[in-house]
Amino acid sequence: MRNWLLLICTFVLLIEQSEAQQLPNILWIVSEDNSPYLGCYGDSLATTPNIDQFAKEGHLYTHAYANAPVCAPARNTIITGVYANSNGNQHMRSNYPLSDSVRFFPEYLRAQGYYCTNRSKKDYNTSTEDHFWNESSLKAHYKNRDEGQPFFHVVNTSISHESSLHRFTPDSLLKHRPEKMVLPPYHPDTKEIRHDWAQYYDRITLMDQQVGELLQELKESGEAENTIVFYFSDHGGVLARSKRFVYETGTRVPFIVRIPEKFKNVRPSVVGTPVNRLISFVDLAPTILSLTGQTIPGYMQGRAFLGQKKTKEPEYVHMFRDRMDERYDMSRATRSVRYRYIRNYYPYKIYGQHLFYLWKALNITSWQKACKRGECTEVQQVFWQTKPSEELYDTENDPWEINNLADDSNYLDVLSEMRAANLQWISEIKDTGFIPEQLLADHAEGSGSFYQHMRSGQVDVDSIIQVASMATDEAVSKGRIIPMLDSSDPVYRYWALVGLRFRYMDLTSDDLLYIENKLANEAPDNMAIASELLYLAGKQQPALQYMEEVLKRTDRPFARTRVLNVISNLNIEDQTLKEVVSETYNETYEENRFRYDLTASKALMSQWNNTVR
Repeated sequence: MRNWLLLICTFVLLIEQSEAQQLPNILWIVSEDNSPYLGCYGDSLATTPNIDQFAKEGHLYTHAYANAPVCAPARNTIITGVYANSNGNQHMRSNYPLSDSVRFFPEYLRAQGYYCTNRSKKDYNTSTEDHFWNESSLKAHYKNRDEGQPFFHVVNTSISHESSLHRFTPDSLLKHRPEKMVLPPYHPDTKEIRHDWAQYYDRITLMDQQVGELLQELKESGEAENTIVFYFSDHGGVLARSKRFVYETGTRVPFIVRIPEKFKNVRPSVVGTPVNRLISFVDLAPTILSLTGQTIPGYMQGRAFLGQKKTKEPEYVHMFRDRMDERYDMSRATRSVRYRYIRNYYPYKIYGQHLFYLWKALNITSWQKACKRGECTEVQQVFWQTKPSEELYDTENDPWEINNLADDSNYLDVLSEMRAANLQWISEIKDTGFIPEQLLADHAEGSGSFYQHMRSGQVDVDSIIQVASMATDEAVSKGRIIPMLDSSDPVYRYWALVGLRFRYMDLTSDDLLYIENKLANEAPDNMAIASELLYLAGKQQPALQYMEEVLKRTDRPFARTRVLNVISNLNIEDQTLKEVVSETYNETYEENRFRYDLTASKALMSQWNNTVR
């Protein structure tokens, strides 16, 4: 009997060891453009039975964040484990190469024997080729792998994407009723906004149905007990002031992981209970490598939150916002469990800059028209006003983030702490956003990548960050900024001009003459900023000449985009500029539909009531 017991125990031990050594299959189900507007996250308006049940079987993360509030930079961060603004791939959209030292993480899985498939969106915001998938297409499937081969499979569903609101659904066909929508305080109560919220909830329900079908397909394949399943959205969204903005509504995402019994040793909590750990997309690559028992490369900037290499919970997660299609802006955000800090580097720009794609939705045009009619509250008008340099929100007591506490003396310690954490982050990752896009493209030529350029020894990143922070600090006087125009570095001069644009009303005639004299042979990015401040300060003729000069530089598309932003923002109607914009647009648009100086030209010509293609 004793020998039989020993034999049984040995057999059980061998089974347990075999299961411990087995590599898990991994399935990612990724929806698009949706915040946690789901029943399992406490949203009473949502109809999401499949995801709600999935949450009961898994682990719901309460503080999960996209590092960028828009898809391509967010996906660049996911696939590399490096912040896109460290890679130099943060501008939406752009096509700059990755560094040779940064790899797409599924390459490591394939080297380990995984069958890696993607169905089928990539959108990694880089020119670097993605040869790491075994298959990436609408037909890609884990069923096509060799027998016994572990798989990593990604399925993207676009049902809840922003574009779903570009097609109007009559109220009579909506399942969610517009009159029952609970509007955020920053949205005015208009028919169009209520309609878009209801239509959006309908799309979330359709997305939930597809998630349910994918989970059922996995069950029927017989692989559910061998597969760790992740469900998350690529960023928040999608009504105005969510997607593209570094608020909760733009960056917080639903994130649920279901881990089968045989891999219970990596479960982060009791099944069906929430996980309050702060996580963000930069953590996904190291987490997958951790779950598959691999070494995490030193260049990865995230922290594993599951598996053998699981790390201590971070105090903060970080976000970034840069050029959104044809509109320039720049913000950096840091989130603790309770507070959100935002640093705005173009505080003279309004939040609601006109964006060609965003303005296809009825809700934002309705919001803009309501405020123009004087029908908006003070809170609702903020979106159409210029930004402060700093924002601070208590998300526990202010979930819609409408009460900025940055100037509240009761929160000075919190503000100081969050500011320091934000500065430390951008310094550590060598944030490429502090060099204007065209200048960076020019300077990095020959370096191979922006990431590599920032680590080449040619760039004093911390000094540039210090200059940018000082120039855009409301408390700093112009007297500290003007001397920076004498710098030999065009990046320093750029931020000096940004700071003076911020303070153009304080400039004397001598200041303006000094600035104008400094513009001979200046970089196009710098001339774009200088032309705006000169125009506002009353020196319109030289300003228009500088704008024309930059616009004629079709080899500098991003500097041109900056000037086109200026012309649009200031509503300049100059006949010479109209002719230059029309000429370059008509010559090149058909061959370069994704050049954003041309998109900006199209929007501007519409603003001038010209006919465009």
